[in-house]
Amino acid sequence: MNAEPEFDGVRLEQTLRARLDGLRGSMVLQRISGGQSNPTFFASFDNRRLVLRKQPPGPLMPSAHAIDREYRVQSALAATDVPVPQLLFYEADATIIGTPFYVMERLDGRVFADGGLPGVSASERGAMYRSMAETMARLHRVDYAAIGLADYGRPGNYFARQIARWTRQWDLAAQPAIPEITDLLAWLPANIPPEEAATLCHGDLRTGNMMFHPTEPRVIALLDWELSTIGHPLSDLAYNAMAWRTLPDEYGGIRGLDLPGLGIPHEAEYLAQYVRAGGHPTPPEPFHFAFVMFRFAVIFAGIAARAAAGNAAADNAAEVGGKLTLALARRAVEAINPAAYRAPG
Repeated sequence: MNAEPEFDGVRLEQTLRARLDGLRGSMVLQRISGGQSNPTFFASFDNRRLVLRKQPPGPLMPSAHAIDREYRVQSALAATDVPVPQLLFYEADATIIGTPFYVMERLDGRVFADGGLPGVSASERGAMYRSMAETMARLHRVDYAAIGLADYGRPGNYFARQIARWTRQWDLAAQPAIPEITDLLAWLPANIPPEEAATLCHGDLRTGNMMFHPTEPRVIALLDWELSTIGHPLSDLAYNAMAWRTLPDEYGGIRGLDLPGLGIPHEAEYLAQYVRAGGHPTPPEPFHFAFVMFRFAVIFAGIAARAAAGNAAADNAAEVGGKLTLALARRAVEAINPAAYRAPG
């Protein structure tokens, strides 16, 4: 990944000094690797460490990379028991660094892209997975209207609207036809479960977006709120539990690993931990797993499309996006109950 930012760091430093009092020393800017979406940077001074998130440069898909929403939801959650970073300011002026951006305090903690949580003991892994389930349940218990997010999304018909949205995104990505995607585009809207619920949802609750305490096995922050909305809690839960159904090279899944040896609960046990913590009382159905993996496949198709246009946030975006689009589409079809699934046509 390129270490140099695509914008003028001098103007950024001037803005930070104007907005934040007492910054000492020269700014050191470092791009954070690993992300495929909104570019993220450490901006460090002698006496303060900051994080900046911005939109990618160039043309963007409609409704994508809405960092103003990221800023709003995290600011609202500051008054709850859901752990988020401390937000400092949002800057809508795109002339400063080429796109709008926001700034938050940098936390000390551990982030694991790999669901196997390498480098920790088995007992610590078990506690970390419990903390993930408990943190997700706390998020889904938030009274979103009471914290000023009543208009953050439309309650009801969540899956129908989401399927329509991601179908449009698939069309905009203009990727080669994938039979599994074609099947899912027909099957998903015809098989939406009748049960409705409306909670604040993160939308991307994988281990890579959860920061753990530097030494303790507990979540201290949920990161990357780009896909957050008022939605169905089983969408978040199925997405988070997708790790049990994907391989380590399919974006850090844990399928095929020695879970008891690693101290990681099996999927059913983890889902039960979430319920005990006060989350949604029923487990995800095959539909929910198929939906979240379909959505993730389309997201990676968009990443591949941005790479083709030269606007990717990571140098390996084209390779990663194309490979994972196909892999996740296949996992989505696999998730569907074979007795209920019939390929269209």
